[in-house]
Amino acid sequence: MTRPPPLPDLASLSNAEKDALIVSLWQTIDAMETAEPSRPTFSDATKLRSRISQAEPSRRAREHVRTGFGAMLFEARYVLALLALIGTGFAADFAIGAYQEHALALRRQEARALENAAFAGLFVELTDVAYEPDGKSYRARLTLQNTNLAAPLYIMLDPARVFVQTGLTWQGVSTAAGSGVRVVKLDGSEDIQVVFQADIANWTELMPGYMHVRIESPMLISRSSEPTDDLVERANRFYVYLKPQGSDDAAIKKRMNFPGTPPIFIPMPPH
Repeated sequence: MTRPPPLPDLASLSNAEKDALIVSLWQTIDAMETAEPSRPTFSDATKLRSRISQAEPSRRAREHVRTGFGAMLFEARYVLALLALIGTGFAADFAIGAYQEHALALRRQEARALENAAFAGLFVELTDVAYEPDGKSYRARLTLQNTNLAAPLYIMLDPARVFVQTGLTWQGVSTAAGSGVRVVKLDGSEDIQVVFQADIANWTELMPGYMHVRIESPMLISRSSEPTDDLVERANRFYVYLKPQGSDDAAIKKRMNFPGTPPIFIPMPPH
């Protein structure tokens, strides 16, 4: 007994090969069976091929195509949405980084401008030291000058401190209560006063007849009357030779060869 030939792999056949297979099957059936009047025959292969070519694709084929296309469309939309989300994240991160860098650059620029105004645009000078009427105190005058008249500076003056050299060390002396903390709006020039006493024994005589005195006036500087972090700290130090009250001018003049009355103070460069 001869075994029938194996069925072809339908998935690997082209449309033309499938059409030819259908025609061949119908011809075989028509040859094996007796034609019945109530049943149409398809012995004419040309007519059968014509009907096959005019027939619509099967529902299963249409569903397969529609389902496959829908899956591909869904996957494409998912990938596009994911890419859009990732792109949005990168764009947002870039925008935030750019904004932070810009804000940081502005703060640095403002800080540099304030530092320049606090050091290069603000002059602080010890202009005078005079005797007080009580016979034991001194009044130092510091002059502050803002060179930029269009942009005022707000200066918080900390209590001034005064030191007298004794040996190789500096000893602090008392200052008046009026030298406390205060804020000055500086849009030109202004004088501040520092009253202190220097009644210290055994002070160091670097210059005959004169004490060696250091005056410190620390300050915080801002462009705003209510600053937050826009502050610059500046420490001002002034060194003078100070003639004690009640000194013998004739003795100092003789020792120092002054042409006239020895001055109350002799300013010194910073050191």
